[in-house]
Amino acid sequence: MVPCVAYGPRRASVLLRSHMTAAAGQSLAVWADRARATLRADVWTYIAAGAEEGCTALANVEDWRSIQLKPHVLNDVASIETDTEFLARRVTLPIGVAPTGRHMLIHRCGESATADGAAQAGAPFILSYFSTQTLEDVARAAAPGIRWLQLPMGLEEAVADDMISRAGAAKFDAIVVTVDQPVAGFSPAAARAPVSVADEIRHVHVPGTPRAVIAFDPTFDARLSFAMDRTIDDLSALTARSTLPIVVKGILRADDALRCVEAGAAALIVSNHGGRHLDGAVSSARALPEVIHAVSGLVEVYVDGGIRWGTDVLRALAMGARGVFVGRPPLWGLAAEGRDGVRSVMEQLGAELRTAMALCGTPRLRDLSPDMLAAT
Repeated sequence: MVPCVAYGPRRASVLLRSHMTAAAGQSLAVWADRARATLRADVWTYIAAGAEEGCTALANVEDWRSIQLKPHVLNDVASIETDTEFLARRVTLPIGVAPTGRHMLIHRCGESATADGAAQAGAPFILSYFSTQTLEDVARAAAPGIRWLQLPMGLEEAVADDMISRAGAAKFDAIVVTVDQPVAGFSPAAARAPVSVADEIRHVHVPGTPRAVIAFDPTFDARLSFAMDRTIDDLSALTARSTLPIVVKGILRADDALRCVEAGAAALIVSNHGGRHLDGAVSSARALPEVIHAVSGLVEVYVDGGIRWGTDVLRALAMGARGVFVGRPPLWGLAAEGRDGVRSVMEQLGAELRTAMALCGTPRLRDLSPDMLAAT
């Protein structure tokens, strides 16, 4: 492995202290505050809102915190390595950007800025089907990096196949299929602050390129993405047709994980959609161990939902996740500083992860294991 950080023993402690100082001065909470001050109130609510009372959105954050760490001591941590592989492609950080839609509501440069900032930080990026810029435009505008394309399960076969073909031509590496939203959830907070969408901001991948209203909006056409009659057979058919690996997003149960693997999934993402649709769903932190145990190394498992610190990343990797994705934090960076804000947010999480690894006596990702987590 090529180390991402390789310091001589005399400098290691000084530089790791500098990482901790940076974390204290510009935590993700600071980015959230800056984004809230920058954005219109309706757009901020769109980003922040959870379903119903927001219990699952809150649990996503709090449940990572509830897992206590059992660090090793007296191990050589002068060189910290954070590189790994996502679907056989080398990445320098096991932290990527989760799919979120409508980035031109947040910044005029939209998804191109998000993808570019992620690539500059060495972070994989998942482009949402509900992007406001085409996948081809994003690929041209952003620095080279790992990019996956997210599609909803409810797309018509011809639309899905066309998107997969375009993604392959644009050098995307995988397709992420979201399976946990057969209907839209309800958010009272979002309903009280409907998002005003300018006519020029469009869902550019959706047939007819409709105005980019959000799923909580009563004018959103559910036929664009939702299909209540989709089953595991449809997933099997999609994996059989696809020229790119299929990653299934929205898994919270062992039995569903195994069914998706049997249907041809190349990887799974444990996720409850950021707590945005089913309030009361189990948090990602609590669902992850069950899914990891069920698939037992058959496919790579990732997780998103509530990750706000490098220590949260470390907890997920210690459970057995190959990597994590974050959704709201990159949007905070995008709102505050555009591309550079996205890059800074992802670099911040990477710095915090390296500090956490050093403090836990684990210089390589392969040193992380479940026995580092206290039983609850």
